[in-house]
Amino acid sequence: MEKIPVVGLGTWKAAPGKVTEAVKVAINAGYRHIDCAYFYRNEGEVGAGIRCKIKEGVVKREDLFVVSKLWCTCHKKSLVKKACTKSLKTLKLDYLDLYLIHWPMGFKPGSKDLPLDQNGMIIPSDTDYLDTWEGMEDLVIAGLVKTIGVSNFNWEQLERLLNKPDLRVKPVANQIECHPYLAQKNLISFCHSKEVSVIAYSPLGGSRQGVDLMDDPMIMKIAQKYNKSSAQILIRFQIQRNVIVIPQSVSAKQIQENIQEGVFGFELTEQEMGDILNLDRNFRMATFPITTDHKDYPFHVPY
Repeated sequence: MEKIPVVGLGTWKAAPGKVTEAVKVAINAGYRHIDCAYFYRNEGEVGAGIRCKIKEGVVKREDLFVVSKLWCTCHKKSLVKKACTKSLKTLKLDYLDLYLIHWPMGFKPGSKDLPLDQNGMIIPSDTDYLDTWEGMEDLVIAGLVKTIGVSNFNWEQLERLLNKPDLRVKPVANQIECHPYLAQKNLISFCHSKEVSVIAYSPLGGSRQGVDLMDDPMIMKIAQKYNKSSAQILIRFQIQRNVIVIPQSVSAKQIQENIQEGVFGFELTEQEMGDILNLDRNFRMATFPITTDHKDYPFHVPY
């Protein structure tokens, strides 16, 4: 299996019109892992940035690790291939390096990405992610994707998948929200014990809900000591835990700062790693409240 580059560019909530440029800057800066998804509605822009750099000869397609995700309305086994093909067409690529089930919950298929009932809650489909997984395995066999994985799965859901009878292709990764306020210690150690890589999204936290990790006094103090930015400390923290990170940014300066010497040229002490872990307050930003009634909602269990 090809190795997943440890730092990637996240494109969730990236401002439209700026994503193509961000992808170009990232590839020039040395990023080889680009994370996108159908639901982010910017795969066309991501693909344009990738193609531009391939055309310029900066990279070859096989140098890149491109990730996309299956949306919840396409959990029916018969819809999986169609969804993947659509993403490939929008990206204008022949294959994906990794394709993830975006969430364990299946939604009613149709023209709406978020089909809601009269109470504003999601209308579920009667699918089971184990059947969805069979559709995912077919993509590997068909050569449309190199590897497959999951996102936002709790440990019970991942274990159920790993124990699926007649599992043909093992999930290689679980992409989860992870930052010092949501350290995910148990889930990470469970994944690693099963040889499933962990990819951390929102590794820098977020300024929504008035919580900004970048201004956390502990993070700022450590950043000052190493003459680094808070973002570089937050990325380094995950790298030392053997966690892959996909910080999202459209700022050229930040994109460049988030890779290379900025995060690889130093090491946090055991004490500092412990201090950062102690910031954990089980604070989750991506709670997806309209799906809390779903039978497969992942966050009702502790991890």
